[in-house]
Amino acid sequence: MTNWQPGEVLDFHPETADLLSYPDPLAEMNLAGYRVQAVARFNPTDPKIGTAPGNGFSQVIQLTGASPALNPPLIIDQLVPEKPFTETAWIKYFRMRSPLLSKFHGQDTGFEASVILPQSYYQQPRRTYPVIYSIPGFGGDHQRSLPQAPIAEQNAGGVEFIRVHLNPQCRWGHHVFADSANNGPVGKAFTTEFLPELEKAFRAIPHSRARFLTGHSSGGWSSLWLQVTYPTLFGGTWSTAPDPVDFRDFQQINIYEPGNNVYRDKNNQPRPIARRGGQPILWFEPFAKMEQVLGPGGQLRSFEAVFSPRGADGEPLKLYDRETGAINAQVAEAWQAYDIRLILESNWKQLAPELAGKIHVFMGEQDTFYLNGATRLLKQALEQLDADAVVEIHQGRDHSNLLTRDLMLRIRAEMVQAFLKYQAEIQPAE
Repeated sequence: MTNWQPGEVLDFHPETADLLSYPDPLAEMNLAGYRVQAVARFNPTDPKIGTAPGNGFSQVIQLTGASPALNPPLIIDQLVPEKPFTETAWIKYFRMRSPLLSKFHGQDTGFEASVILPQSYYQQPRRTYPVIYSIPGFGGDHQRSLPQAPIAEQNAGGVEFIRVHLNPQCRWGHHVFADSANNGPVGKAFTTEFLPELEKAFRAIPHSRARFLTGHSSGGWSSLWLQVTYPTLFGGTWSTAPDPVDFRDFQQINIYEPGNNVYRDKNNQPRPIARRGGQPILWFEPFAKMEQVLGPGGQLRSFEAVFSPRGADGEPLKLYDRETGAINAQVAEAWQAYDIRLILESNWKQLAPELAGKIHVFMGEQDTFYLNGATRLLKQALEQLDADAVVEIHQGRDHSNLLTRDLMLRIRAEMVQAFLKYQAEIQPAE
């Protein structure tokens, strides 16, 4: 919808041209009894249409019938309020404008993060610290799971970390900190603009061996991508349940194989996209068609915004036809630039010494979103390359219960040891 003016009435009818609806065409739906609300996307950068600050919404009404004459109008006269960030002595809000991203998008754009300070930060004003950069999964932001007090580190080496919770959200969903034709030079801006500014602002050690990455799901993919793409800039990644790291198994689909279809397998059975207790609960076709109606910000379109070229209409090229599920082979070929397993295999001679001891990936064998297949292929590829990477498939674990307390403590302990190995060289005496 373009050029919709305040006060202008917008009527929806079954015969309205280009009208999108889900799960059925509007003409086939009996709307009597439905509770409905109108929402409008005014916020150009937040993917969440219903809750993004600045977006408009109406009151909820209950329909009595399909005819507009039988129902009161939906008046968009309210705005979603800003979500306040409550700073404390230990939790700080950090935002910076990115010249690179602002130029790409033609408007002010940047990064924001929560910074959790270590317990000794104020008592030792000359001390510098290593940093853990944590990237949330799809739908997460920098305000999730923030502690109310500084984290009391418990390790024999006395290592304390600054923790940075990053916000990966963008108009299309999750930008995964990768440069792309649609989201812009996110990785370049993050590494050349954001990191130096944050390190200066919070007494972080400006050295690769003091920068550690972690993340879950889309954040797991992001953290692994950053480590592989900038191997000498970070000291290691601990990535859990990453999005597909090998596109020969993109949630059970080999996107490179001619004739493959996203919606149907070779036996013409519908392809699932999620499961619970081993049983499918969501399927690709209805999920993709629902996203098509909701517009930018969904998980599947978010992948295309990162991995696909930009189309003539200014939007990401679709990997597959939304009506039929047929894969576009040219778009699939373009996705190879983001296939982490393929990148490692193709560049291993150069990357091997730079990534030694830095890759740690953990996945549940029963991952809810069928991400385990791609991680298993990555594990096999790295073993064939004789890499020292750690890639573990945890039996009996799924997407939500993989990250146990024991695994979290293990990851933290391994980060401590990775830092201690170089501490004498990179951390100045107080």
